[in-house]
Order: sequence, then C-alpha cells, then structure tokens
Amino acid sequence: MKITIVGTGYVGLVTGTCLAEVGHHVTCVDLDEKKVAMLCDGRSPIFEPGLEKYIRNNIAHGRISFTTNLEEALVDSTAAFIAVGTPEGEDGSADLSYVLAVAKSIGELSKTPALVIVKSTVPVGTCDLVEQEIKAALDRRNSTLKIPVASNPEFLKEGAAIDDFMKPDRIVVGLVNNTGKEVIEEIYKPFVTDDPSKLFIIDRRSSELTKYGSNAMLATRISFMNELSRLCERVGANIDYVRLGMGSDPRIGKKFLYAGPGYGGSCFPKDVEALIKSGEKHGEELLVLNSVSQANRNQKDFVSKKITRHFGDLTGKKIAVWGLAFKPGTDDVRETPSKTIIKHLLDSGASVVAHDPEAVETFVKEFGEHNGLSYSQDAYEAIQGANAVVLVTEWPEYKRPNWEKVAASLSEKVVFDFRNQYDSKTLIGKGFHYECIGRPDSVVRT
Repeated sequence: MKITIVGTGYVGLVTGTCLAEVGHHVTCVDLDEKKVAMLCDGRSPIFEPGLEKYIRNNIAHGRISFTTNLEEALVDSTAAFIAVGTPEGEDGSADLSYVLAVAKSIGELSKTPALVIVKSTVPVGTCDLVEQEIKAALDRRNSTLKIPVASNPEFLKEGAAIDDFMKPDRIVVGLVNNTGKEVIEEIYKPFVTDDPSKLFIIDRRSSELTKYGSNAMLATRISFMNELSRLCERVGANIDYVRLGMGSDPRIGKKFLYAGPGYGGSCFPKDVEALIKSGEKHGEELLVLNSVSQANRNQKDFVSKKITRHFGDLTGKKIAVWGLAFKPGTDDVRETPSKTIIKHLLDSGASVVAHDPEAVETFVKEFGEHNGLSYSQDAYEAIQGANAVVLVTEWPEYKRPNWEKVAASLSEKVVFDFRNQYDSKTLIGKGFHYECIGRPDSVVRT
C-alpha cells in the first residue's frame, strides 16, 4: 500500500519507518529542507533506539522516501497520515494550526480520495475540523472528491517507540460509519496477525479522547505517588514499600507507581493541560486534573528545595547534575524536571555542571546559555570538585557508580537521588550525606 506521512517529528518518523518495515511504500513529507536532506542520507534528526537503523534499511529496500513536496507524495496514496505537532498554546490548549494547515493543503492538492488519518494528538472534535478544512478546500476547487477522515492516536513511549509500534498492545481507530475500515485493516494487518482484537475500531470522538484520557490517567498516578512520597517523609514511612503493597493489588497494578522529581516530556504535561482546557471549553471543570498539574509543579519545586535545605546557602556552591532528559532512552527535554532544578540552583547562586549521554544538545537549545551553567562529556568529570551530585534521569550508566571514585571527586560527599536508585545504607556507610524521595533516609527539615 502507498502511504503518505505528513510530518517527520517523533510520531511521524516512527510511524512511517515502521509501516515501511512491514512492506508498505511510504513517503514522508516535511517542510524543513535540512531535515529532509538529513533523512534522505539515512540520518535520524531525533534520538530513538533502533530508529536510524530501520530508516537506512528501508531506504536501501526502496520502501521509504523523504520529500518536501506534498503534492507529489499524495499521488496514488491510499492513506495520508497527519503527524505534525500540536504544541501547547499560551492558554494551555492545543495549537491546531499545523494540523489544519496540512488538512487545507490536502484538500487543495489531492487528486485521489486517500483516507486522511489524524495521528497527531488532538482534542475531541478536531477530526471534524480537519474534515471541514478539507471539504472547504475541495469546494474552492469545485472538486467532487470525497476524502474521509479517521482518528488514530499514537501510544508510543519514547525510548521504546519501535517496539511499541511493531508490537502494539492496542491500536485505536475512530471512524464515521466505518468509512475507511478496509484501508485501516490493510494498513495494520501485519501488526495484529497474532491477535486481531488488538485493533479497536470505534467512533471518532471516543478515539480522540482515548489518547488524552490515557496520558492523563498515567500522569495522575505519577502525581499521586509523588504526593504520597512527601507524606512518607513527614511520617517516616517508605514510599518503596508503599508502592510494592499498592502494586500487588490487581485493581491497581505495578506500573507508574514510582516516586520521582515530577513528570515531563512531550506528552503528559501538554496533554493534561489540553484536556483541562477541553473540559473548560465544553463547560466541564476537571478538578482532578487541575490538581494533578499543580501537584507536578509542586514536586519539581519540592526536590529543588531539598538541595537548598541541606546547604542553607547555595552561593558559590558547585552542583553536578546527572541527567537532563525527562527519562532515559531519549534526548527529549521538554518539561523535564532538570530545567526546574537547574534554574533553582542558578537562581540561588550555585554553579552547575550537567551531564547526559544524549540530551545535552537539545537541552542547550531549549534552556539556552546561562552564566554558571556548563556541560561535561563524562559523568565523573562533571562531579570533579562539586559540592554535591544530583541524579535526575535514571540512565543505565548512573545506576552503579564507582562510589570510591565519586567520593574522591566530590569536594563534599553529598548525593541527592531523585530517582531512588541507590541504597542508602551503602552510601551512608561510606560517609555520604544521602537524600532521596519518600524514604526514611530523606527527613523533611522544618
């Protein structure tokens, strides 16, 4: 099947590459000429394990190509995915301008009735707007083409996106009167051969809401556990034991129950805010999600202030930060807790040396240059002469440090473990001051 993907960001590039991997002929379209040239050369503009290898393999087999020309890409396409960004607007709602601009272009340029599939994360009712935009453009051309629109939200975890797409736990598609059902089934048949029930075909609005609902639920679990971790510190309980006890209840499950410095990334913060705004638009105040969002901001501030509480005055202190990405396996730094922590440290008069195996370049672009902030290419080099090391992202290379080397490198033996990765008895036994989140060895000082 010939498929067009509009947008070569995270979602579009993974979608196009994986569809090509199972034999579809895919053309990916992007307005960024430099990005297209890079992709034509087999280089991925984003870090995602395995993605670049898949891109090169499918270029070599002639199953994927990249262009800036949407009109050519649409020729003879059976389906066209819209996979452009929906960034958070100033009021927190999703900015649909890119999605609707693509819809307009499809209406202006299409010569055949390809099924338009909205892969971008969008609020309820967006597919109606896409349909209207396409129809308006067709009407201006006096065209009689009928171009149906489907909703098909993505459920990709950064750092594991290839596996998520190739081995999905579910594929959700929203259609109107089942129009386009045969096309959808043909596209996704290779991914559900073992279990066709993984393909859920529902109505369009329910499909759109499923994506936001899923991310909002996961964000809620994270914020709840972070709030519980703060209570644990007050009462002397251990959040790790609480997590194990809660997670053993099959009604709750074990996933997304880890305390940490707050959620970040391209999805959870943006989608929670967009769902809140969607509720407001339709006259429904989503009280739980408002609290989830506030709790997440509180958690980022809470862990930042742990450092201040210990030192009292951060003026002149040098703090090493291990991890900039919002999670391991990605270079994504959007809404990452490291931004809040580093800003707090700099504003408090400290200097910061940061290390991350993948995300330094993207962090510099997002955070900008600041006096007192520098970066190191080596994790141990970053802590040389520092008053403390702060673990923010649980990359594998940080999981089992050489503590003798750490002790010899630091000017003060202080560790802030904001991912609860380390054993407190081991570090305290080696003479470190150690603080984590929600465990008895992290006492809240009043």
